[in-house]
Amino acid sequence: MTATPAPRDDGVVDVLIVGAGPAGLSAATALKRLGVGSVVVVERETEAGGVPRHCGHPPFGMREFSRVLTGPAYARRLAARALEAGVTLKLGATVVGIERGESLVATLTDDGGLFRIEARRIVLATGVRERTRAQRLASGDRPIGVLNTGALQAYAYLQHLAPFRRPVIVGTELVALSSLLTCRSVGAKPVAMIEENAGPTVRRPFMALPRLLGVPVRYGAHIVDIRGKPRVERVSIRTADGSVEDIACDGVLFTGRFIPESSLARRIGLVVDPGTRGPSIDQFGRTSDPRVFAAGNLLRPVETAGWSWDEGRRVAGFVADDLKGRLPSADGATAIEPGRGVRYIVPQRLAPGGGGLDRLQLRVSAAAKGRLVARRNGAALASVALSAQPERRVLFPAAGLAAGPGPVVVGVEPLSRVTGC
Repeated sequence: MTATPAPRDDGVVDVLIVGAGPAGLSAATALKRLGVGSVVVVERETEAGGVPRHCGHPPFGMREFSRVLTGPAYARRLAARALEAGVTLKLGATVVGIERGESLVATLTDDGGLFRIEARRIVLATGVRERTRAQRLASGDRPIGVLNTGALQAYAYLQHLAPFRRPVIVGTELVALSSLLTCRSVGAKPVAMIEENAGPTVRRPFMALPRLLGVPVRYGAHIVDIRGKPRVERVSIRTADGSVEDIACDGVLFTGRFIPESSLARRIGLVVDPGTRGPSIDQFGRTSDPRVFAAGNLLRPVETAGWSWDEGRRVAGFVADDLKGRLPSADGATAIEPGRGVRYIVPQRLAPGGGGLDRLQLRVSAAAKGRLVARRNGAALASVALSAQPERRVLFPAAGLAAGPGPVVVGVEPLSRVTGC
């Protein structure tokens, strides 16, 4: 029996970043500009840039480069900027494990086999993935033409193929509007866009795009059946009044419903938040192991490339401070918990001493109006007016919430109940 060769040793680095999307590349570039000596980004794909590589349409890059770019151009610029700053990119490499002993040692694999990198700090920026058809419980046949957005973008922008001509698009997140432009680029015209909620996930002005493209939108509707052999021929949808309607089509595109790509975080034993399904962090981006940081859409589903880029840049500053011993201790952090009407909150802990991300980011679980209130042991600490829809970012000031014993619960309340702040 042939013995398995020992992994090669690629040495010790100051910071190892897992994921070369906007958050990972931004963090790497910022770290080098802050004077950190060795920064390595590992990416399982053979090109850097993350999801924007597959988005062959604008707008990307306004806050990062002060110009409007397509997704691929934006991805190339992010990678080029990182290389110019002195970042080392290891593409086509996958992290298979991280030992969290006295030191952090990542085991990776690439075409050359297994290798190991020891790092003083690690930043996870592995992004998100879309829920599959099976996870959405869409029944029926298994014909050709049922895709998610990532597959459509790969067909359109990498292979220059049209996987369908008359699809039904499921969802109204920003990625669904992006898919309309992708369909247009390959000559496909969607026959309908359906949304199970009573209104769109995006802000209503954005829904001008399907109107301009002549795509009817059906709210309060969801797919109950997909039929066709070998290709999709029709879908059955249940409408808001309970009736079932058939729509002739040749494809179904499931968009959005993202899940953080947290398999590595789970595998190495980090605490994962049940609301976000990404690693739990404090206001400095530190996970349950304070030597391992996290940034970008791994933290919650889902934000724009620009938001992830900015978050990566800010977390890089905290990592650089930590390497110099300037961050407060992670011990004694105050738990921040979602209350009534709140689906998740990021960060989930606030370390004592202040600093870091100055606002909590959250999502409501249903359309909500009233006040968003933070309470400790029933006493109101802070509140803000609230009018929000699910999947839309809500920000809440973090200042002062860590001062005191016990967890802080942030929930939705009617105006009449809010007292004491």
